[in-house]
Amino acid sequence: MKTNSPADSLAVYTSDLQSKGFKVYEMEGTVSPTPTQGRRDFYKIVLVNGELTIHAGAQTIEAQGPFLFLANPHVPHSVVDRSAGGKRYACLFTEAFIAGRQRTELLYDSPLFRVDAVPVIPLTSEQAGFMTSIFQQMLAVYRGNYAHKNGLLRTCLELILHEALLIQPTPEGNKKKNAAKRITQLFLELLERQFPIESTAKPLQARTAQDFAASLAVHVNYLNRAVKEVTGKPTSVHIAERIAAEAKALLQHTDWSVADIAYGLGFDYPTYFNNFFKRVTGRIPKAFRANKV
Repeated sequence: MKTNSPADSLAVYTSDLQSKGFKVYEMEGTVSPTPTQGRRDFYKIVLVNGELTIHAGAQTIEAQGPFLFLANPHVPHSVVDRSAGGKRYACLFTEAFIAGRQRTELLYDSPLFRVDAVPVIPLTSEQAGFMTSIFQQMLAVYRGNYAHKNGLLRTCLELILHEALLIQPTPEGNKKKNAAKRITQLFLELLERQFPIESTAKPLQARTAQDFAASLAVHVNYLNRAVKEVTGKPTSVHIAERIAAEAKALLQHTDWSVADIAYGLGFDYPTYFNNFFKRVTGRIPKAFRANKV
């Protein structure tokens, strides 16, 4: 069993991204190294004929080739390669590279790159052959000196995305309901992942619905609708309740000052924290700490 390593010469695979916004390459053996979580500035499409375990956001997918794996820069992912190797193709591209209204909509509106989508598309042997021919065409153009190579590469990339949509259209039945459940699960996991607060040197970062929507690469209205539909409570209520619960734990089980707790929970001023805590719990922090209940 082979596992990918972010340290395994990631620069070899991403060297052209900063300057050109695009990279396509052919691999023998395992899939390319998965970027560390600090790198979230490109999309990735990999054509695989093998067996992978893919962890993407809240999902774990056991995929057996041939298939396409589509990675969203806003969703952390990692890969375990369980196959014996073989030839793979991959392309990396930035949002700026695929600029243009229609192409950009393929990213924003397409279920292929939504944070709540399944990032694996199984292929038949015929479909895999066609995808292989597109990747090989991209490789030839990428290595050549054609004056308008970027335009042709964008066209090839767009063809891959359209073909993927044709192969795996979004089912209409429970699409919205399932999407709402997945985005809500991702939101709740992101919210919980911030706790416990262990040091004022690392204060709470995401405190508003807008913060979480940005992390999930969705519009805040979509996030709010999904969370309310699934849980019956607004996004802001979930956030406020979780911050209040952490505040209670810090007041009860640490000797931090109220000011330290306020800063640790991301409040600019202790007064703001006092007002928040009283609004949510009905008591000021000092009174809560004194009663220990």
